[in-house]
Amino acid sequence: MKAFHGKQEIKDEYIKRLQDHYEADEIVKGVYWEGCAVGCTLHSDDHKAYEVELGIPEVLARLEDSIFEGLSPKDAKEFPLNFLSAVNVGSDLSQVGDKFLHWLLVDPKHGVIKYATNKKVVQDVADLYERKINGETINRDVWGATTAAASGAYARAADAAYGAATADAAAAADVADAAANAGYAATRLTQAEKLIELISCTIT
Repeated sequence: MKAFHGKQEIKDEYIKRLQDHYEADEIVKGVYWEGCAVGCTLHSDDHKAYEVELGIPEVLARLEDSIFEGLSPKDAKEFPLNFLSAVNVGSDLSQVGDKFLHWLLVDPKHGVIKYATNKKVVQDVADLYERKINGETINRDVWGATTAAASGAYARAADAAYGAATADAAAAADVADAAANAGYAATRLTQAEKLIELISCTIT
């Protein structure tokens, strides 16, 4: 999968669409789908269509949507344009979701692990992500066994990370939700900044 299917004109078309919504002050939280990040981008509520129309993995659409709804109104308005502008034409974004979740779990400053009682469970899940990022195929049973030990406030994050790793794109957003809503780990704005950083650094 190549971002914008390798065509600058596709990126330009969708950037202009978002810019028009931005200038009309139509990018707003809590309005689905007419005003949300995904809705203003696609003119639909089908996250999967990011892959068809934009060549961007569905998991990133889910993360964008989840983060958008948790931002302040001002930051939320800026986020969709910043998100899409950061995508390099022709880039392969297939690992960005995994890299984001790995960061969210074990980043020394913002990660769930900083606040977890049982840090080993969180680290074990993150280690599986690192192996996956490095090209290893992780068996579903291994993911399940690793997250089965999760308990407490961070269990949802670990369980959702497992779901995200086993092809449930919506579960990736649950990890971000769990971290932000529990009052620990990365704030929504920090999540937004990190996701954009990972996207913009991806060239091929």
